Parts: sequence; structure tokens; C-alpha cells
Amino acid sequence: MSLKTLKDVSYYKLNNEINRPVNGQIPLNKDKEALAAFLAENVQPNTKQFANTQEKLAYLVKEDFLEAEFLAQYTPEFLDRLYAFLEEQNFQFKSFMAAYKFYSQYALKTNDGTQYLEGYEDRVAVNALYFAAGDEELAMSLADEMIHQRYQPATPSFLNAGRKRRGELVSCFLIQITDDMNSIGRGINSALQLSRIGGGVGITLSNLREAGAPIKGYEGAASGVMPVMKLFEDSFSYSNQLGQRQGAGVVYLNVFHPDIINFLSAKKENADEKIRVKTLSLGVLVPDKFYELTAQNKDMYLFSPYSVELEYGMPFSYVDITKEYDNLVANPKIRKTKIKARDLENEISKLQQESGYPYIINIDTANKNNPIDGKIIMSNLCSEILQVQRPSVINGRQEYEVLGTDISCNLGSTNIVNLMDSPDFGSSVKSMTRALTYVTDHSDIDVVPSIAQGNQEAHTIGLGAMGLHTYFAKNHIEYGSPESIEFTDIYFMLLNYWTLVASNEIAQEKNESFVGFEKSQYADGSYFDKYTSGQHLPRSPKVKELFEGIFLPSGADWQALKEKVQETGLYHQNRLAVAPNGSISYINDTSASLHPITRMIEERQEKKIGKIYYPAAYLSNDTLPYYKSAYDMDMRKVIDVYAAAQEHIDQGMSLTLFLRSEIPAGLYEWKTKTNKQTTRDLNILRHYAFHKGIKSIYYVRTFTDDQEEIGANQCESCVI
Repeated sequence: MSLKTLKDVSYYKLNNEINRPVNGQIPLNKDKEALAAFLAENVQPNTKQFANTQEKLAYLVKEDFLEAEFLAQYTPEFLDRLYAFLEEQNFQFKSFMAAYKFYSQYALKTNDGTQYLEGYEDRVAVNALYFAAGDEELAMSLADEMIHQRYQPATPSFLNAGRKRRGELVSCFLIQITDDMNSIGRGINSALQLSRIGGGVGITLSNLREAGAPIKGYEGAASGVMPVMKLFEDSFSYSNQLGQRQGAGVVYLNVFHPDIINFLSAKKENADEKIRVKTLSLGVLVPDKFYELTAQNKDMYLFSPYSVELEYGMPFSYVDITKEYDNLVANPKIRKTKIKARDLENEISKLQQESGYPYIINIDTANKNNPIDGKIIMSNLCSEILQVQRPSVINGRQEYEVLGTDISCNLGSTNIVNLMDSPDFGSSVKSMTRALTYVTDHSDIDVVPSIAQGNQEAHTIGLGAMGLHTYFAKNHIEYGSPESIEFTDIYFMLLNYWTLVASNEIAQEKNESFVGFEKSQYADGSYFDKYTSGQHLPRSPKVKELFEGIFLPSGADWQALKEKVQETGLYHQNRLAVAPNGSISYINDTSASLHPITRMIEERQEKKIGKIYYPAAYLSNDTLPYYKSAYDMDMRKVIDVYAAAQEHIDQGMSLTLFLRSEIPAGLYEWKTKTNKQTTRDLNILRHYAFHKGIKSIYYVRTFTDDQEEIGANQCESCVI
């Protein structure tokens, strides 16, 4: 029997029985039975057997499944030792979903898809060996981190590491378009190339002149951003990795761009087919001034990017709209139109109710908290990447006269539950940082020179986290409580500290810092001021207990790190970002990202298979009271938890808001006239997030009366 001819298996039926209460109880034992049946009926009979490690690796290399080069960096004796170590750890999947996801999506299979060539230990071994690049000590350390699921590389890295026939190791890309046809043409080519490689592509169109703007003296000649959006959508549909997945992209537009209303209309269900975008995601870049104008119920002006660029000598994205707003209004050379700020705010909320879009990037907040010299102008497909960029200048031959910088995202995640049990928290994080650094150092997206340039200069990584709600439930902490906020603050302070330590050590080893380090707040020391006072330490007895035995840096420790960094630099321009965590969180048997779970028994529609049920990790009578659904939770509590993490994260986080179409009674004090979700609810929550220092809002997900989820994230391109 092979994977292609499996019949009469029992594991789907056993898994589905979880959703049928027995005497009012969730029969969690059925998931364990389904897991055992899956391993016995599917995995064990269909896994190719080898006599030993050397025979297995020789076969995989000979048959072009694995690259020979990374294995050749190690002795056969070491390879035997590493594989033996992994076997000794006796790794066990904890749920049917975890095993099913790994074997269906990540495990290496024969060319005809009839046999598995890898188990979980094998994929971990290959990742550890690949990212350690011949360093035996690091390889053992990474193997230790991954087999105990303290560290999880992003899906592209975990899936592709070591494979002979593979895609890229990075997750997603960000490119900018400037206001000329050469840049648009180059941008479309870049989107085609990047979508072919894999991962989602973020594009900002804020610099493009609006519909009706003049072109070389011809009044009303410009077509605006809408046709360009359609060109990008068609590009992603065409370049889809040989039909294996839909190409994925997001386009961003500044809220003060004159095409903003049409931009939002493109995602409406009743939009004209000429402008409607079906598969492209939308994001809005929101300066502080917009919040001020909406709060005061004032008119707002939309400014022509073309006239602004003529006047300021730089693309529209690089002008500080909040700072220059009054000057732009008063300047007769700036073309402008007037609308009511609250009308636009309500349009944003209506679309979020209908589709979950647009993402919101609080662009001034991102820049005010940016320690790097330069300007953040956009984000990525999942709204957590926030890095400085420089514009390129492209001539008529599609050559770069000035090569600017764009972005590739290199992500990984800590599993909070397991990292808190690490024998050495700091050593764990330092090993993770080195694994991510390998991907950065060996990534060369030469088909888009601006992305290659950005990566070579900045060496950026994005270490994040998953499993926060699981950790809270396991330790009897209510999500959004003062203790939960305090824990989040300390955890991300530690991630920040140890990634800084690791980045500084790597800078010393390589005798190299990221380009522009000397102009950063790391170099002048001001970045460390908030830490040298030693205020980020546990206060409550519960949180003190949780961090017992884990080193917590004092003000003096931060001062010593500050001096080291000032003296010897940092290798990475950016280090931290929290991605949404897609299917990989199931393999880690933990809740996704930092947000609360949506259901205690989650229901997943798996293409040809049907429904699969996933019980929340560690679900029991003991943890049940702490597993409240996100849809029944005050979103201000979620925002508070994310804000505690954001304090220490130099990039952003994929913060999703969850609301019911009918709001539970008493959840929000302003809901006095109707329990229906309204645009006002979303307006209030976005303002609250802004005032709490949140840099971005990813999806808005609405759970409707007919049990449907509007705005449920279907994108697997950029998630961990």
C-alpha cells in the first residue's frame, strides 16, 4: 500500500468525533486515537526504510533530494552523532493535526509521492546542518532547539533547507514604485520574478500621481493607481509557481492620496469589474494627522503626489505629511482636494466589515520608534515588516541609474511555552539568531537588484513568537490581565536583549556592522536609555515565579551592552518581528502568534480531505476557563498585550482584530443602542490601537450570525 492508494483509514473519522460531545464532555481522547491511527496506517507503512544514517543520506543525495555541499562540511561520525541525539529525544507529535500537517506539507516524499523520505527528526537534522554551515557546535544547538520546538524557522526555510530542488528560504518581499513609467514597468517585472520565486510581495503605490493629474502639460491625462493595481493583480495570477499556489501581493496607498476612495472601492463586492481587485490585498498608510483630523471631525485635504514631489524634490512617500500638512494646505503650487475625514474613516471601517481589508499601517508611529536613519514607507503582505527603504532611479533602458534599497523578509519564531522551559534562554535565542543570519547571508535575490542591495546592506532578520495564549492558559493567566501584560513585556524584553547580544557578537566576529549603523540610535546610545534604568523587571509574584531561574538583565547589564554595541556595532539593522504563524503553529502544537484562539476546537477545511478538528493545546478542565475565544474578548485587551510586546520589537506585529457581527452584551461600554457591529466600533478600536503605540493592524475578522468568518486570512505565502 502506498500514499496514493490509501483506503479504509480510520484517523479522519476518529478526529471528527472530537466535535461530538459525549455526556457534555469533549472527547479529547479521540484526537490521541486519531494520531496513533495516522502514524500506524499512514506514516509507518509508507516511510522508506534505511539501514543507517549514512545509507539514508547517500540515497537522498544520489537521487537529487538533498544537496551534497552542506553535508560535506561534516564528518560521517558527526552526522551519526547528531542523528542519534535527535532519536534519543523521543520526539512525539501531540495532536493528529500536528502530524497530519507535517507529513502532508513539509516531509520530503519520493518523486511519485508514494513514500515518505523524512520524519520530523530528519527535517530538523537537515535544517540544523544547513543553517550551521559546518559549525558542529551550532548544528547540535540548533538541533536541540528545533527538536524541543523552542525554535521554528519560517515555512520557506523549514521546508526548503537542504533540498536540491527547492524554492527560496525567505518569506516575502517589499518593493516601491516611483512616479514614472520606467519604475512601473520594472516593478511589474519584479513582481513577476518574486512571485515565481515564492512568498508574498508588498508594493507601495503612494508615489504615483492621481487620476486626472497632468502628464507633461496635458491636463487630466494620468490614469492614477487603479490600472496599475490591476496590472499587478494580473501579474500575480500569471506568476504562480507552476500553478502550485496563487501568487499573492498587497498594495499600499497613503490615506492622503487623492485616489484613496477609488482604491478602497476596488475591494467592494459590488465594485465595477474595471476596477475590482479579487486576489490582491489592500493596505492603507496612515499618518498621525489623519487621527487628529478625524478626532476633531474636520475636513482633510488629499495631495497630488506629482505636485508634492516637484515642490519637495523627493517622492511622496518620503515627505512627512503630519509635519508638513499645514504647509501643503497653504501652498498654492500643491494640487489638492477636500473631503471630510470622518467620511473616509467610515469608508475604511465599512470595507473592513465587508472584507477584512485594508490593513492599517500607522506610519508615523513606525518611524518615531525607528532607531535606524532613514524612512519607513510601507509594510509587507502580513504587516509585520517595517524597515527603511531608499528609492531607485530607473532609466528608459530599465537600468538602475541610482540603486535604492528594497526588502526581503527572513523570519523565524520562538515557541513561548517551550522556550520558557529552555535550560538556557539566552543561548537558545543566540542560536536562533545565527540560524536566521545564515539565511540572510546566503540570500541573493539577484533578479531584483534593489532587494539584493537592501539585504546586503542591512542583514535584517525577524525573530518572533507563537503560543502566547497557550502559555497563559497553561499557567492559569487570563489573556489581557495585568499579569499577562507584564509577562509579555518581560518576554519580549528578553528577546530584544539576547538578539542584541547575538548581533553584537556576530558583528565582532565578522568585523562588520549594517550599513548606516553609525547614524543609528544604537551608535549614539540613545536607544538603550529606556533600559538602563532597569525598569523592565517582574513586579507581581506570579510573573516573578514564571521567570524564576531565567537571567533578567539589570540596568547595569543594559549599560554594559550599550557600551559594547557603541564600540563594536551590530550586524543586523532589524532583528524582531511577529508574523501571523500559519500552519506551522499546528505542528508546534500551540496557539498562533500572540493573539487569542478563536475556538477551543478549531475546524479546518483541508482541500480534498474535508474538515479536520484541532483541540487547543493543553486543553483540559484545568485550562478551559482560560481559553476564551477572541470573538468574545474585548479587543482592547488584545491591543494592550500587543502594545506590551511592541515596546521591545524594532519592527511590527501582525495584529488581527476579532469581532462578532453581533457584539456580546456588556463587552464595550459604548454599545448602548444596538448590539450590531458598526463602523463606530472599528473606528474606536483603531484609535485605541494608535494611542497605545501599535504600528500596524493586519486583518479585521468578523464572525457572522451564520457562522462564517469575514476577513479570515487565507494567505499562506508570508506566514511562519
